[in-house]
Amino acid sequence: MIVKMKFLSISGPRTDIDRVCDVYLSKYAIQLENAITELRTTDNLLPFVEVNPYKEPLARTEQFVSILEGGGYDVDRTLSKEDMLSLVREINSSYVDLQEKKELLKKKKDLLTEKFSVLEPFGSMQLELQKVLHYKYMQVRFGRMAVDYYQRLGKYLYDDLDAVFIEAAQNDNYVYGCYFAANADVGKADSIFRSLHFERIRIPIEYIGTPQEACTNLQNDIRETTKRIEDVKEKIKKLMTDHAPQLLGTQKRLQELANNFDVRRSAARVSNDEQEDNYILCGWMSEENVEKFLKETKNDDKVFIMVEEDREKFFGEPPTELKNPKLFKPFEMFIRMYGLPAHNEMDPTVFVALTYTFIFGAMFGDVGQGLCLFAGGGLLYLTKKMNLAGIISVAGLFSAFFGFMFGSIFGFEDVIEAHWLRPTEAMTNLPFIGQLNTVFVIAIAFGMGLNMLVMIFQIINAVRAHDTGNIWFSHNGVAGLVFYGFLIVTIVLFMTGHKTPGNIMLVLFLGVPVLLFLFKEPLTNLVEKKHKKMEESKGMFLIQGFFELFETMLSYFSNTISYVRIGAFAVSHAAMMEVVLMLSGVTAGHTNWIGVIIGNIIVCALEGLVVGIQVLRLEYYELFSRFYNGSGREFKPFNNQSKE
Repeated sequence: MIVKMKFLSISGPRTDIDRVCDVYLSKYAIQLENAITELRTTDNLLPFVEVNPYKEPLARTEQFVSILEGGGYDVDRTLSKEDMLSLVREINSSYVDLQEKKELLKKKKDLLTEKFSVLEPFGSMQLELQKVLHYKYMQVRFGRMAVDYYQRLGKYLYDDLDAVFIEAAQNDNYVYGCYFAANADVGKADSIFRSLHFERIRIPIEYIGTPQEACTNLQNDIRETTKRIEDVKEKIKKLMTDHAPQLLGTQKRLQELANNFDVRRSAARVSNDEQEDNYILCGWMSEENVEKFLKETKNDDKVFIMVEEDREKFFGEPPTELKNPKLFKPFEMFIRMYGLPAHNEMDPTVFVALTYTFIFGAMFGDVGQGLCLFAGGGLLYLTKKMNLAGIISVAGLFSAFFGFMFGSIFGFEDVIEAHWLRPTEAMTNLPFIGQLNTVFVIAIAFGMGLNMLVMIFQIINAVRAHDTGNIWFSHNGVAGLVFYGFLIVTIVLFMTGHKTPGNIMLVLFLGVPVLLFLFKEPLTNLVEKKHKKMEESKGMFLIQGFFELFETMLSYFSNTISYVRIGAFAVSHAAMMEVVLMLSGVTAGHTNWIGVIIGNIIVCALEGLVVGIQVLRLEYYELFSRFYNGSGREFKPFNNQSKE
């Protein structure tokens, strides 16, 4: 069902806008429109240019709340606006101090970690760093070189090198170590090692003891610094936990205040030199909420409300809000995928829910698999609130129902009796056609009935939109209903062996509607008394009309034949399960129950997916194309929390 909307304008003193939003508008779902644009005929309208003062404290509060771990906290909403802002400032001051300490400790830890990573490769060397780095007659160079160059060093240069290289560690790529050279020879040694791409690593002079002892000291410092960082983090968590109820209440309240303040983006103010400036808000609200709103503000002399009648004729179409029973609510997903109905269209949600689940069940009739879909989909819907899961659950019930009608449970057709027919066995003899599967005949007849029903829906939508052409002369209007209905009656009479209508009846009920299709545009203009000159020549008009008429007839045929897929999938499901049972050895007398279970799972998943898509295709292409436009725009309240 589409909720009826009213357009209203709200005005009052400029300084009172926050109170109105907080006291009144936060309770009701209202989609605000830009007042300056909507009321463009009103003079002296100016925009609000104020900066939202709640955005920054709200962002801080959300940051603090994100630090809280777990749940179960009470929510304290007793603080006033000033108390909330003061609380945020105080907590932020303590938080900033703790954050600065934490950042300093992190920098210290990073520096220590960097030093450790530099010194670690030399941990196996038994030398005193403090002494080695201060030799008077000798120089030492720590670093690394690629393994290939290190091999060259030992093979070609070591005998001519006035230096000693001590290896510390080696991995797949590098050899770490240091070389010693006398002060007089250090220049030559440096040149040779540079030619071997020796990367020098400078060791700070503050280390005492061996590299291993220095690494141990660094590790101790890193652990101590890490512990201090964790202590600061715990202090931050304790700070937030101690104020958790106030922070949660503050977050909710500041969010409301920020949303209310943002109403100014859609508002206009009326500048008046003699009196106080006024604000103007305008937007769409449901008729039910409008009545409650007017009743609540009746005695408030600072709020003036004007409800506009027939506003949509001049300032655009009302937004669409759907309101359906909980059982049909998940099917709104399909409507939103296609497009929401306009305000004067039918809401097809209930129709889609009934037809989708009914057709799904007919195409996928199996008691066991249907109940599995019902249980699995229902569980997901209750826990995860997934609309698709809710649809699957309801469709599973219809699958189970048709499973009883077809006598099929997990593919076994000899366990329960068929209360109607078995899709693979039931056959019907038809004149001119011969023998045909009964479910195919029933599927086509069902499709004919649905096509006539959606034509009636189209007529209703056209009446609501005051669209004369589509009411009377469209191939989906009265003319189309007469043509298609009479054609169906004629076919049914012929197939059942009864006498068909005579020539006069054929001309009257088939020929006249065809002429109405062809001359739809000029007839519409004639009825509406619009004198429009034909843009193209009469010849071109007739040629174009002929091809459009041919397309119309083709669409009648293709739409009707398309419903054969209902019977085809009913038969294919039974055939697929027969193959599963055969491969599992059921027909041979030695049942492999693991194969039966796996086969049922595969068929249920794959065929369920394909059937679901095929039914949706029938809804969109065969049904919606005849009566539904889906050109509406979604109703979006400024404060979603106010929606029921």
